[in-house]
Amino acid sequence: MRIARFTAGSDPQYGIVELAEDGGQHPDTVAVLNGDPLATPVQLTGERIELDAVRLLAPVIPRSKIVAVGRNYAAHAAELGNEVPAVPLTFFKPNTSVIGPGESIIHPDTSNEVSFEGELAIVIGRIAKEVPAARAKEVIFGYTIANDVTARDLQKSDGQWARAKGYDTFCPLGPWMTTHQSIEEVSDLTIRTTLDGEERQNGSTSLMIRKIPELIEYISSYTTLLPGDVILTGTPEGVGVMKAGQEVSVEIDGIGILTNLVTGGSGTSTTSAD
Repeated sequence: MRIARFTAGSDPQYGIVELAEDGGQHPDTVAVLNGDPLATPVQLTGERIELDAVRLLAPVIPRSKIVAVGRNYAAHAAELGNEVPAVPLTFFKPNTSVIGPGESIIHPDTSNEVSFEGELAIVIGRIAKEVPAARAKEVIFGYTIANDVTARDLQKSDGQWARAKGYDTFCPLGPWMTTHQSIEEVSDLTIRTTLDGEERQNGSTSLMIRKIPELIEYISSYTTLLPGDVILTGTPEGVGVMKAGQEVSVEIDGIGILTNLVTGGSGTSTTSAD
């Protein structure tokens, strides 16, 4: 299933997205759910809304944290002149950095080098502490797409990554969560990132150094993961700078496309969005 968080002009709701490619009876619609599937059991309400009549939101607002993995693709580590770490390199992004599809990434005035990083994201579905790799699938709710936006110059100058990775709007997620894919399936998907329609990243999740089960085992060994927490699994090579007025899209085969516009610090684009 594809589970979206959306608004149709009122409070946020959850629903199951059916696309035309699914070959079902209700193409390009959202079947509304009666609650938050990450918090409680839910049921269909019987209401169905056209997909183009809703505004998709970030599919999840992490309950407590986003745990991101750095340098998990060898070619990406090399392109920035870094070695592959001996153990997983992890860091936190605040949940206030999350935005949804179509929302603006705000380019802070403090940085001259704001970069995109397209990534596969894992959404945690149950409390997870000291989970062995062999049982990792038991704690996964689903998968989504992330853009681990980074102020690269601040990352270098600060000596740690909290500010460079943690600005408001620096963690776009979306367009929805997929719950039907296995770990094996998402471990061999193509990730593409385009900037103003020009391809900048083209890699595969099969190239991750630390695979999903190992990441969950390692992260849950030092911090308890809660339902709705998100793990960013790292980015392939090809990261680059975004400027205000540009549009960035991250696509992962089998999941969808996450698109956001970059705007200036004032919140307004330097070019027309029409």
